[in-house]
Amino acid sequence: MTFFTFVLITALIAFVSWLKTKGEDNSAQGYFLAGRGLSATVIGFSMVLTSLSTEQLVGVNASSYISNFSIIAWTVQSVVPLCVLALFLLPRYLKGGFTTIPEFFEERYDKQTRQIMSLLFLVAYTFVMIPGALYSGAIAFTQIFDITGMFGVSFNTALWGVVWLIGIIGGIYAIFGGLKAVAVSDTLNGFALIIGGTMIPFFALKFLGDGSLSKGVDIVTSSHIEKLTAWGAAGDPVPWTTIFTGILIVNFFYWTTNQAIIQRSLAAKSLAEGQKGILYAGIFLLFLPVLLNVPGLISFHIFGNSLGNIDLAYPTLVSKVLPKPLLGFFTACLFGAILSTFNSFINSAATLFCYDIYKPIFNKNISDEDLIKVAKIAGTIIAIVSMIIAPLLQYGTGGLFLLLKRFAGFFNIPIVALVAVGFLNKTVSGKAARITVLLHVILYFSLVWIFKVKLNFVHVMGGLFVFDIIAMFTLGSVFKREKPYVPSVKNKSDVDLTNWKYAKETSTLLVLGLCYLYCVLSPIGLAGGNSLTKITMVFAVIALVLIGALNIKKKKVTKAVCEEY
Repeated sequence: MTFFTFVLITALIAFVSWLKTKGEDNSAQGYFLAGRGLSATVIGFSMVLTSLSTEQLVGVNASSYISNFSIIAWTVQSVVPLCVLALFLLPRYLKGGFTTIPEFFEERYDKQTRQIMSLLFLVAYTFVMIPGALYSGAIAFTQIFDITGMFGVSFNTALWGVVWLIGIIGGIYAIFGGLKAVAVSDTLNGFALIIGGTMIPFFALKFLGDGSLSKGVDIVTSSHIEKLTAWGAAGDPVPWTTIFTGILIVNFFYWTTNQAIIQRSLAAKSLAEGQKGILYAGIFLLFLPVLLNVPGLISFHIFGNSLGNIDLAYPTLVSKVLPKPLLGFFTACLFGAILSTFNSFINSAATLFCYDIYKPIFNKNISDEDLIKVAKIAGTIIAIVSMIIAPLLQYGTGGLFLLLKRFAGFFNIPIVALVAVGFLNKTVSGKAARITVLLHVILYFSLVWIFKVKLNFVHVMGGLFVFDIIAMFTLGSVFKREKPYVPSVKNKSDVDLTNWKYAKETSTLLVLGLCYLYCVLSPIGLAGGNSLTKITMVFAVIALVLIGALNIKKKKVTKAVCEEY
């Protein structure tokens, strides 16, 4: 019954996605950018589901199981870069008509810098991000379906088998579909995942409370309340000081420069739709602790320290508390999340390879049909390499999520540095940028793996971001552009660049929501055993005052413009 439900839900989503996208634009822009026709809802759900895979469901819950809620800094803090993306960066990206983020690097620096940064993206996707999604998905499937017991094989054999099964199915879906198909299926899977993901803490709390939901809530909020803090100490997975250093920079990379995420907003039918989609994603992110942290906390209350591998905390909880009739539906939700991340990164990797490497170097006049063929071949090769690497992640220490974040430090920090300097400065040259990237890679590897500095690797990331900025300005004083960079005044994307009228108000509420969440998960909130009533009232008043102030300012600006005309 579980397997039948799983196949039925998965096939239904695939069928609906096919219906929604059949007969779509078969041009290169249709394949890579969905014809620049995505709506806000599709953009928002697709951005969230691309980032929300079993890597997070398994890895973040594992951290909350063994430690506390400090790990939320990697997820909820993302609302800050999302607001920056919506208000400041997306208008520039759309105006420039960029298909890939490295295209900006060529316009701002030079062609060599664009190609080097594209290679960094491709290495990151192939060896870190895609394998992470496959591995975490395979762990969840292996545990939920008890593959080892069902087929009488070892855990390692089961892991390899499931990784390749997921990879082959997902690879076929990703390689023969385009961005529109991926984005539409993401939306459908997103709705399903909200329902399926919320079921786990619901049934887990009832299980913990011997059938009583309120009793389960009382247990997790009254015992071991030190686990409810998001302000990590020095020995926790995320010390609170890292919130303002490396993690902030990494989140800026992921949500404002990462091709797999940005590609959805680049495909928006208008700036307003893109901004709405981005901010919708931010609203969803604030509620992610319900899916990504609460189950890990409940696992601790149910299993204690009995689990040998912390990455088993979430799948073990699911198999323990979820009613069997719902297991097939939930597994289909997980499969959709895995496919979403896998499909998105394969599609984005193929886009990067075709537009930044193959087309400019090997065949500038290639037809759209041939370019799509090249994309499918490149996607196939990347998928196979990722499937080989994915099972090897089981030998990492400290949990999957933090292992992947540690390796990401090679590429995410210099990419953000290049974007920041690119917008803030007009004279730093491509040569200065390339030397800085090389220095960053050497320094990061030396500090984290050779010298093994005692600092948390996130602090190392934050320090190297400052180093990258200083290095670029220093080298840029010697290696300058022949002509200062001047952004194009022409709208190259041919989409409406009118701002969404509620973008600023929504961004303000998102930042306030983030602050509220950190107050709730602190010694003055749940972690101190205190009532949330006063905190809620204070933030409600602040929100009303700020929104009122923004509206008054907007009316004054509008009145001044009207009087001028």
